[in-house]
Amino acid sequence: MRLFLALALTCLVAAAQPAVKSGLDVSSFDPSVRPQDDLYRFVNGHWLESAVIPADRVTYGTFIELADRAEQDVRQIIERLGRGGTEQQIRDLYASMLDEGRIEALGAAPIQPELDRIAAIDSPTALARQIGHLSAMNAGGPFGASAGLDANNPAALIVTITQGGTLLPERDYYFKSDEATRAIREKYLAYLTHIFTLAGWTSDAANVRAVLDLETTLARAQQPHAESRIRPPRKPMNLRDAEREMPGFVWTEWAKPQGLDHATTIVFEQPEFFRAFAATVTVVPLETWKSWLAARYITASSIYVSRAFADARFEFFGRVLSGQEAPRERWKRGVSLVNGYLGDAMGQMYVREHFPESSRQRVRAMVRTIVDAFRDAVREAAWMTPDARREALAKLDFLQAGVGYPDRWRSYEGLHMRADDLLGNVQRAQKFENDYRIMRLRRRFEPRQWLMPPQTVNAYYTPSRNEIILPAAMLQPPLFDPAADDAVNYGGIGAIIGHEIGHAFDQRGRRFDAFGRVRDWWTAGDEEQFQHRARRLVAQFNAYEPLPGQFVNGELTLGENIGDLGGLAVAVRAYRLSLRRKPAPTIDGFSGEQRLFLRWAQIWREKIREEYLRQTLFLNQHAPPKYRAHGAVVNVDAFQDAFGLKPGDKLYREPAQRVKIW
Repeated sequence: MRLFLALALTCLVAAAQPAVKSGLDVSSFDPSVRPQDDLYRFVNGHWLESAVIPADRVTYGTFIELADRAEQDVRQIIERLGRGGTEQQIRDLYASMLDEGRIEALGAAPIQPELDRIAAIDSPTALARQIGHLSAMNAGGPFGASAGLDANNPAALIVTITQGGTLLPERDYYFKSDEATRAIREKYLAYLTHIFTLAGWTSDAANVRAVLDLETTLARAQQPHAESRIRPPRKPMNLRDAEREMPGFVWTEWAKPQGLDHATTIVFEQPEFFRAFAATVTVVPLETWKSWLAARYITASSIYVSRAFADARFEFFGRVLSGQEAPRERWKRGVSLVNGYLGDAMGQMYVREHFPESSRQRVRAMVRTIVDAFRDAVREAAWMTPDARREALAKLDFLQAGVGYPDRWRSYEGLHMRADDLLGNVQRAQKFENDYRIMRLRRRFEPRQWLMPPQTVNAYYTPSRNEIILPAAMLQPPLFDPAADDAVNYGGIGAIIGHEIGHAFDQRGRRFDAFGRVRDWWTAGDEEQFQHRARRLVAQFNAYEPLPGQFVNGELTLGENIGDLGGLAVAVRAYRLSLRRKPAPTIDGFSGEQRLFLRWAQIWREKIREEYLRQTLFLNQHAPPKYRAHGAVVNVDAFQDAFGLKPGDKLYREPAQRVKIW
């Protein structure tokens, strides 16, 4: 009798349990399309037909939806903050962006002091000093510079500098002779004339044309993006070396305002560009350099001053270059400021409300399973030599993973914010950041600080730390759904985790060892085997044609394509491990592995404005989303098996033609 009652009770409890949900958005499916022919449209067809790109966006899809949700969440937190302490800092910074009346009343006055400093430049030394000053403020400095400890010598400081100096999105905009590109250059001249007039700077045609000519000279010296990504390690030097080998620009004066003069080692990522830039300083008139720098400063500061400047920037960089229909609302710009300058303070509040500990623990468990699956993939990679395999396994053993939020939060004590001083807030925040960097450089101190706050929809791998970071805003539905079956989570965030780990072994990450030291641990045979697979992936993506006559750049996107392919293949392995040899349930009429691939295709759903798509084909290290979805699955055996693909299906690929790395 007791046994009967126990069985009956068990049945009643089981019957009361809600069915596990798949987590798929089946309303977006287009059943008129076969997944064997077009997985992307099968999963996203109805969504692609009905979704509308917001006027203030150039793209719209899964990642923008998540970013918009996080933006709204942050706004709601800000609008109910109290007074005093960190909450007051956040309130005042946000309020300064929303006080449009005050901003309009000030007009161009906030940017006048820096424009006066630029106008007063009277020598190459003063030019270098002002360029360094604006770089320290992140207010128009022409080069990107990052600083940290040298992975090979913890007592040494290393600074990495990347090329720049141009405001148009890509070097080809300065050279192409087709009608559309020539029209863009004419509109750029009009933009420069307009902002110079607004700021009271010399705006005659000759001066404006001289700025464009100078940028054209710099663009000619720049290395194309695709080539820049596959460059070999560059020769390190110090400032004295730079003065000797790249004469014409006073590198020491440029470095001082940023604290970079304390660096032991400097790496110029594109030395040919910097050599040409330095030589150009001596031949171009100082007045042209001053106007060039003024254009950069005004453009960088335009969203913090009166609407006329912000509108001018939007009309050219937003509408003309990207097809954007409307500027971002002020509250959204305010949220962006808070996330940028008080990110950890805001992040603590965000994770308390939107990222439960249970989600953090579940994602950590997924990371462990994915690392185990990656180990299996490395062990089975017959193309690797035993020594390289041991090194790869060591990298996985020592891999660190930050999930949700950092273990230590940063303090913003001493950063003064005022509700009536928008540009001043930005300048003080930039000085606070630069002072913090200088302190780190002087003390040889490199904190395990995240490069982005938890409310960011992104993820990354750092080779020098052998570490992946997964911010909390990334760990939300549909990428990670704590209420959904494991299959869709492995097809979403699982594949992204695998992607980020895969960067440890791509053409850049594999130059670092398990401890983040720069060391080439690949034999010539490993290198050849890897390059053979990479070349086939480059050829595959080079054949994709998003716009008539315009193709994906397989070299430029190679690192991300390797990440996608490896991440998806490893996610399948990890999902199988997670089942612990139990059968996967069928939900919504799909098997477990089918749901995994459906989720993979669903996370890449995106609509993109044509003008912006044209830009991304030159600049973006990621292929357009449809090609990310299909570019990986056609090479994965498990996809071909899950949907029973056969010759004649559009996504079918002969086994010998499938690119396999992991």
